[in-house]
Parts: sequence; C-alpha cells; structure tokens
Amino acid sequence: MNDNNESLEQCKHGHNILKCRDDFEPVEFELYAPETQENGGNKDQTQFKLVSGSKCSWIKDDEPFGTEKLRPRIEPWLTALSQSEHFSVLIGSGLSQAVHILANEKPMQGMGSVVFSVLDDKIKSAAERTAKEASRDIANIEDQFRVANEILRGLEHLCPELTKKNAENYNTKQNLKISILDNLSRFANAVLDGEKNIVSSSINQQEKAFNYLMSFLLSFASRSGTRDRLQIFTTNYDRIIEAGAEIAGLHLIDRFVGNLAPIFRSSRMNIDMHYNPPGMRGEPRYLEGVARYTKLHGSLDWVYANREVRRIGLPFGADSIEPYFNAPGFGNANACDLMIYPNSAKDRETAVYPFVELFRDFAAAICQPNSTIVTYGYSFGDEHINRIIEDMLTIPSTHLVIISKSDTLGRIMKLYNKIGRSAQVTLMIGDHLAELTSLVDNYLPKPAIDRTTFKMTELLNSRYVKSDHSDDAKKKGQENELKPD
Repeated sequence: MNDNNESLEQCKHGHNILKCRDDFEPVEFELYAPETQENGGNKDQTQFKLVSGSKCSWIKDDEPFGTEKLRPRIEPWLTALSQSEHFSVLIGSGLSQAVHILANEKPMQGMGSVVFSVLDDKIKSAAERTAKEASRDIANIEDQFRVANEILRGLEHLCPELTKKNAENYNTKQNLKISILDNLSRFANAVLDGEKNIVSSSINQQEKAFNYLMSFLLSFASRSGTRDRLQIFTTNYDRIIEAGAEIAGLHLIDRFVGNLAPIFRSSRMNIDMHYNPPGMRGEPRYLEGVARYTKLHGSLDWVYANREVRRIGLPFGADSIEPYFNAPGFGNANACDLMIYPNSAKDRETAVYPFVELFRDFAAAICQPNSTIVTYGYSFGDEHINRIIEDMLTIPSTHLVIISKSDTLGRIMKLYNKIGRSAQVTLMIGDHLAELTSLVDNYLPKPAIDRTTFKMTELLNSRYVKSDHSDDAKKKGQENELKPD
C-alpha cells in the first residue's frame, strides 16, 4: 500500500503511470533532460526515465527512453483491445477541456460554485457534506443544484398555496425557484460559451482541435463489421463529441426519434445502418462509421415539455439558450426544464426518467463477456458509474483501460487497488500519455479500417516469405541430387 500511496503523490507532481500488457504493477516514469541532450542532442525528442523505486521488465534502470520505446508496447495493445467483441468508450470532461485548450490555448470554464438568493449557507453546507460522503473534497455545482432542488420539493409539499400561516415559507419557495432558474440559465450559457470559444477561435487552431477530436473518435470507431458497434458514453452536457462526429462523418445512433424536434423513446430497438453492395442483392453489409451514443447525464439541448423529453434545435455555440425555448410544442419551458443530471453524490435519482434508461443501456453494453471499456477524461467521481464498471470486471474476459491526465484526488488508484484485478486493467495516467495530441499521434490505433495494410502484408508474405522458403527447399533438393547414393 505504501508503493501505491507514493505513486499517487508522484502522479500529482506530473509523473506518468503506465500499466499494460504483462506489467505486474504500474510503471512510473518522468521527464529526463540530460546535459548531453542539451549540448547537441535532439531537443524535439522527449526523453523519460524511470522514477526511483519503480520496477519494470522492459526498460533498464537509469536508461533514458522515448516514444519509440513506449509506442510498441501501447499501440498494438490498444489496437487489439479495440477489436474486442464488445467495445465501449466512456468520455468525461477531460476531452472537452483538451479540445478547448487546442482551440483557445486556455481551459474551459469549469463548474464552480453558485450563489442562491435564499438558504445559500444551508445549501452549501449540505452540498459539502454529501460531497465528502462521496469521497470528494469539494462540492461542485451539481451538488448544489441537487440540494436546492430537494429543498424546493420539500417546500412545495409543505406550502403548496399561500396562506397567512405559511407566508414566510411560501415566499422562500418562490424566491428559491427563481434563484434556481437564474443559476441554471447561467450554467447553460456558460457551457454554450465553451462551445462558442471553440468555433470562434482562429481557423488554424479550430482545424487543429477538430482534427485531433476526429482522429480520437475514429480511432475507436474503426471496427470490423463482424464486431458489435462501438458504444460511446459521456457524462458531458456539451455537444463537442457530436460536433466532432458530424465533421468526421460518423453516424451516431441514440434513443431519439424524429427530425424537427426528436423525441426520446423508452423502447430500446437495435436500429442499425446497412447497405447493399452493387450487384449483390439480399446481402446487406454493415455501414462503416456508425456508433451508438448515450449521454448518461443528459444534454444541454434536452428539454422536458408536455411529459416528453425532446431535443431542441440549439445551434452549437449559440449566444444564449433562452430564445430556443420559444417554439411551438414546448409550452412555457425554461432552464428548469433542461434534462441535465444535477447529482453526483447518490444514485437514487437514476430511477428518474429518462436517466434510468440511459444507465440500463450502459450496464447492458459493458457487463457482458469479451467486453472492453476505455475511459478518457473521466475522474471516477460518480459512484453509480463506478459500481457498474466494478460489476463488469467480475467477468474474467472483460478489460478496463483508464486514460487520464491526472489523478489528483487519488480516485483512479483507489479503484485500481479496490478491484484487485490488475490483469484486467490498463493504466495510462500523466501529462504525456493522456495529453490528446500525444495520445493520438503516438498511441491510439490508426483511425481507419486498414484493409490496405492487411492486404499488403498478405502480398509480402506470399511473394517474399514463401519464395525464400521455396528457394531454400530448391537448394536442399539440388544438394540431395548431387549426393551419391
């Protein structure tokens, strides 16, 4: 346990942690810049060395190494895992932050605290208490909204109508409702600002950001037609993944049906996309570039109106969300009707429509034999998601790949130690291993169904490898003929 605790501290200080293939324990390494390299070496080639005390079977102590040593260990391993029978990707806020940084050279505005006009101190203290119960040091905006909504529901039951006896509580209820609406509107517009910053950046930076986003998505979506479709899950409210998929030509299949104002359907039908090859009737084939998409915590453009969950036509990076509520069929919808998931401490609200359907989809997708899930930018702060992942790993043929730039709160290593199934877990933690450009350029599978490479390998084997063997056989035959009986 001391080694694991030490690795947590080292990860906090910018060290990288890698565990893949046959590593018995996580391998820790750090940046290495010897004087000889500064005096004439290749400065562009990033070098690393093992952290003191770290054990590794594929690199010697004090021996510098770079991506040329790491890539042969990581890329083939991830490529093999990405061709598992069932393959899923869980994306957290880390991807949105990475894309925003590439486009604007600064991080996206995070979820800070909000101020309520009434009962603010009680809401904050309750949010802090529930955050600590969930092993989180600081409460976030989701905790505050959850507590505020619970108090509002209680006041609505306590004083549904204004009377002389309950005038104070009734006024508190009304003021709290207004305050929640204002804060939700500000939060939604803050998320829109993050999208707007990406599309309003310079053309070069925008192209760079979306190119890396497309390569990231296509690296996982490039699967053989005999395998199950890629399942993409995310806890993000923004539409950055949708924007990247649209530019990449990746078709996303979700539970919404319709075109003008799509409606969320509870029935889960296995709808897919196929095509008929020319001249081959009755033999449909899988259409490439298709993935199933689930937003576990809802989305910025999901609205509950008239007892239905609909997706509104909210442009990517719009200035404000309010004007798009004013559409026929949405009644008096406002920011309080946005279907976002303001809860990360307890999972009893997952039984509320439509989130129960989404979490069932998540469990059904990953909790089956020969299943692999890759997490990127997810901090493991949602216990309801973590519990499903832990249940998945009780199946011996499943695998978990964790890619994260940091583990400042120690949640990843705590989960790794708690699970106790190191052979089923791959770790890639650190600024080098998980930084989006470094990850895409060096370690992710090639973003294409590479039939050309496979065909080239077959041709090389048939033309050269076999011919070499046949030449040897001919020589042996000639030698045998020259030998006297």
